[in-house]
Amino acid sequence: MRYNEIASGTFINRPNRFIAAVSVDGEEQTVHVKNTGRCRELLVPGARVVLERHPDYQKTGRKTEYSLIAVYKGDMLVNLDSQAPNQAAEEWLRRNAEDWEIHGIREIRREVTYGNSRFDLAFSTPKRSAFMEVKGVTLERDGVAMFPDAPTERGLKHLLGLIEAARQGYLAYILFVIQMKGVRYFVPNWETHAEFARMLREADRRGVHVLAYDCQVREDSLMIDAPVEVRWE
Repeated sequence: MRYNEIASGTFINRPNRFIAAVSVDGEEQTVHVKNTGRCRELLVPGARVVLERHPDYQKTGRKTEYSLIAVYKGDMLVNLDSQAPNQAAEEWLRRNAEDWEIHGIREIRREVTYGNSRFDLAFSTPKRSAFMEVKGVTLERDGVAMFPDAPTERGLKHLLGLIEAARQGYLAYILFVIQMKGVRYFVPNWETHAEFARMLREADRRGVHVLAYDCQVREDSLMIDAPVEVRWE
């Protein structure tokens, strides 16, 4: 996925989950943060950030000219846009429809309801239909990617839905889109939400395919790239 127009800035502070103060060309701007997660280890004063500029923001009813979409953690560029993983995942499935582990993917759809769950993606294969839930990962420590960065009751509900879908004979996937490059492996974040970690392990045991992929991240784009090993501890 690509962004239309980008700019650079320096992070100042974050008054709440939705906005941040950023210095752009020496002028303080209030910008929309496209991630309501904590991101405390990333959005620190002085951090270099990447913004998407909306030149027609007043005409479209936006309150801010800029959206914060990425941040540099040292030399590593981390995409923070919580909407980007779903789009990147759909593009990835379409790009690899004939070459992925399931050949013949077709009829890819977004936001599909099954039972009490609403999954990010659904698609058909020559043998079975499939559901896929997508989770963006922005938390990294010492080369290890982790999810979640805060307790997620919504994530638990999605896991229960995937387990039920697998029990009913559907293909079920949870895809962790690691919004950076250079991690060594992925683990569920036991410290932050042990219940989610336990449920993810249980989902794996009960037929849900647990996948993790890193991304090629550029200031103006995000593209799913290579598989990352999933570990449990």
